Amino acid sequence: MQKPLRIVLTGAPGCGKGTQARILREKAHICHLSTGEMLRAEATKDTPFGRNLKAALDRGEFATDEMIVDMVSRRIDEPDCQNGFILDGFPRTLPQAFALEKILSSKYIKLDCAIEIQVPDEIIMERILGRYTCAKCGEGYHDKNIKPKIYGVCDKCGGTEFIKRADDNRETVKNRLVNYRQLTYPTISYFEQKGLLRCVDGTGSISATAGKIAEILGLQ
Repeated sequence: MQKPLRIVLTGAPGCGKGTQARILREKAHICHLSTGEMLRAEATKDTPFGRNLKAALDRGEFATDEMIVDMVSRRIDEPDCQNGFILDGFPRTLPQAFALEKILSSKYIKLDCAIEIQVPDEIIMERILGRYTCAKCGEGYHDKNIKPKIYGVCDKCGGTEFIKRADDNRETVKNRLVNYRQLTYPTISYFEQKGLLRCVDGTGSISATAGKIAEILGLQ
C-alpha cells in the first residue's frame, strides 16, 4: 500500500499548479485542496464560518489568514485526506507557511515536499492571456496550447459559449506577478531551508511537467 503523500505545489500565477495538481490527484489518488475553490465553496454554506466569509467577500475584502488556516486545518481532518493531499494556493505568505507547519505538527503529519513549478514571466503572461473556459462546465482551454478538438465546441460538455476571466489582462497579470514576488516567493526560501523544496522546469508541455513531478515523487 502506498504511503500517504502530503505535498505543496507552488509557483507563480499561471505556472500550471492547478493543472498539475489535477493530474497528480488522479495519478496518486490523493485530494487536491485548492484554497480558491475551497473558499468559494465555503462562502455558499449556511455555517458561522461560511456566513462570516461571505460577508467579508461581499465587502470586497480578502479572506484573512485566520480564516484560510482554519479552513485548511478542518479540511485536512476529513477522511478523504487520510491518503494524502496536494495543497494548491496555500501557503501564499510566510505567516501562512508558519501556520501550516504548526497545523501539521499538531496532527502529527509531515509534509513530504514542496514542489516549485518554475516558469519565466514572459511565458506566464502568454499562458494567462491565452486561457479561457467553457461557460457551461468550466473546462479550461488555451488559444495556443489546449484547443478544443472541434473549433468552438467544448470537448467535455459540447457547450459553445466560452469566457475569459476579467482579470486575465496584461496589467493585472503584471500586478499579480509583483505580488507573488513580494508575498509568496519568500515561502520558497522557507521550504528550501527546511529541506523540502524540489524544483521543476514548467516551460515544457503539460505531460512533460507532469512526468517530472511524478519522477520526484516516485510515481512512475
